[in-house]
Amino acid sequence: MEATPGDRVRVELDTEGGTTVLEGRVLPPAAPKHLTLKLINRYNVSHRNDRILNLDVLETTAAPASTDAPSPPADESDLPSVHVIHTGGTIASKVDYTTGAVTASFEPEELRSNVPELAGMARLSTTKLGNMFSDDLRPQHWNKMAAACAEAFANGARGVVVTHGTDTLHHSAAALAFSFAGQGTRPAGPIVFVGSQRSSDRGSSDAAENLIAAVHWAAHGPRPSGGMGDATVVVMHAASDDGTCAVLPGVAARKMHSTRRDAFRALNAAVLAHIEVSHAGCQHSLNEGYAKAIEADEGRPLAESPGTYRTDLNLPQLTANAWLRAEHIEALAATGPAAIIIHGTGLGHVPMSDPEGDAPENKDMWKALMRASNRKLPLIITTQCLEGPVDMNVYAKGREQQGLDLLGHGLTCHADTAAVKVHYLLSADLSLQEHLHRNLCGENPPRL
Repeated sequence: MEATPGDRVRVELDTEGGTTVLEGRVLPPAAPKHLTLKLINRYNVSHRNDRILNLDVLETTAAPASTDAPSPPADESDLPSVHVIHTGGTIASKVDYTTGAVTASFEPEELRSNVPELAGMARLSTTKLGNMFSDDLRPQHWNKMAAACAEAFANGARGVVVTHGTDTLHHSAAALAFSFAGQGTRPAGPIVFVGSQRSSDRGSSDAAENLIAAVHWAAHGPRPSGGMGDATVVVMHAASDDGTCAVLPGVAARKMHSTRRDAFRALNAAVLAHIEVSHAGCQHSLNEGYAKAIEADEGRPLAESPGTYRTDLNLPQLTANAWLRAEHIEALAATGPAAIIIHGTGLGHVPMSDPEGDAPENKDMWKALMRASNRKLPLIITTQCLEGPVDMNVYAKGREQQGLDLLGHGLTCHADTAAVKVHYLLSADLSLQEHLHRNLCGENPPRL
């Protein structure tokens, strides 16, 4: 009997280990003359057609997911309103068994179908901004996300969940934190960024648990202070195992591993809370320091409208190392940048000294930095170290760099957040000299 993509089948195969029986959904073949199945455990397997001993079709053509969607509660009026904004990634996706593709699934009914635990947790509404790889996102997309969040709050949402690809999720989380809280204000409710490291068609997917935890925080987490790094948060797995998700400050979160489910960490900052996810539901516990700070918080005013990012700014970045040369600075300066960000070594240094007289390129670097300073081109120093401050007062070289008007001394946020902060300050026409080292919304804690 022949099967078509979408059919659920039981197949008996002749394998090297003997006769094997598999059950799953038929996908388009991964190779000619092969049968490809998505197994019950959601992994894909392929076998040559000539290995098939017997095939029984148990069910023809998978029914649309929406027909299995649990009905919303009869009365949702008492549930908090959560708006889900989809930008891309696999977090809010489903498998199309007729094509094998993973497609965006963002309507409330589809979310309830894919993640039935969401039913009864919140009144869900959705907006699709796009379905983009996160590495393709630009500042204009940050502006769209911020505007969509503001609109959701204006329409009565208690919290917002932004589904996002993980690779640049922390950039967007930091960007919206500055948008809503960079000038002494706060958002009207939680803004939760969430993604998944494993595709929803894999047995090890973290998508459902992360989304459940994110919706829980948006619906039941404390309202953000705006000044404690909580203007936006990132909710992802706290460990490689299931069961607990971490709530990270949006301005301190960073992706630290390319594949692990617990890829995100808070750098130079503490985790705000943990969310326990089980079949019985979700429970969150606040970090003791955050709980005390929230209790003592006097409250910032609500942001009337989020700040926006200029889309025409040229902000190149360089890395200080043995290969950095003066001509690199000069070449970038010729492109008309708004600033140049240099990821310095250690406490924030660049190769510009020649104590042994055998590194003339370092002297050239000093001259290039001096010329940039004379042209009033802002030069920002961050650190390549993932944790720790930029401190250009410790060594004479650092003090000499400050004499060249290199900025960045006192930064305690990680380099990616620092770059977003530079962009925000320039977009808001705020002085880099006055505001870069300040703690605007929890990104620059005074003590590490």
